[in-house]
Amino acid sequence: MTKHAIHRRPDGTIELTITVLWKDVSSVYDHIIDHAVEHAELPGFRKGKAPKKLVEEKLDTSKVYEDVIRELLPTIYNEVVTEEKLKPIISPKVELKEAKEDSDWQIVIYTCEKPAVTLGDYKKAVNEGKTARHKKIWVPGQEKEEKDKKEDKGPTLDEILLWVLDTISINIPDMLLEQEVNRLLSALIDQTKTLGLTVEQYLASTGKNSESIRKEYEEQARRTITLEFGLEEIADKEKILVEDDDIDKVINSAKTEEEKQSLKDQRYYIASVLRRQKTLDALAVM
Repeated sequence: MTKHAIHRRPDGTIELTITVLWKDVSSVYDHIIDHAVEHAELPGFRKGKAPKKLVEEKLDTSKVYEDVIRELLPTIYNEVVTEEKLKPIISPKVELKEAKEDSDWQIVIYTCEKPAVTLGDYKKAVNEGKTARHKKIWVPGQEKEEKDKKEDKGPTLDEILLWVLDTISINIPDMLLEQEVNRLLSALIDQTKTLGLTVEQYLASTGKNSESIRKEYEEQARRTITLEFGLEEIADKEKILVEDDDIDKVINSAKTEEEKQSLKDQRYYIASVLRRQKTLDALAVM
């Protein structure tokens, strides 16, 4: 059905340039046009009885092309992913490069795999962090060491994450970073709507603008992604596993059958959350 070329960008983005044969395009194109004819309501004609040529002239060609690609994409994408043995972790971004009647079409699909992670000495970083926080800070006229020792409940989650973050090196694909930034921006829009404000009003009240908030979110997204994959790498290295019983305990804690069924459908997500927590617990006692 297709021929393709693969290009891996330095940031880790995978660019797939795919040529789709016109015979495959035309088959789907004709199907979409026939469907449009069946549902067309044009002046002077009963529904579905207008001439095909007349209906086609009234259609938005770019919209039809989008529908063709949308129908072809799952098969094309799976075919190339299987052949190239790719393991995408993100929904593909599709760009139609060339689309003409009676000619092969060319599309470009962008995706990415799990980014490569290099771990530094995270155990040393955690131990040094613990040592530093226990050091006595001398204040004239005050002796707080014994009291602090009694009240100390160990490092906080934020402290552990901060210590570990500095030991992780990762090459984050641009599109993965963009997806996380867009998620944060979408959450901001929802938040401002709840407050009865526009995004512009919210930013003005905080002394920020669209450029500064995007930069802030990019930094936040970079930290989030780095920690997500870094902790997963640490879990692999430390052989931290989540048993079925652990997941079942979470599911059985549901108060209603509806909630329990919802949790059953999210076993993989629950497992990833539990594994991350086990990893953090292990780091806290290293």
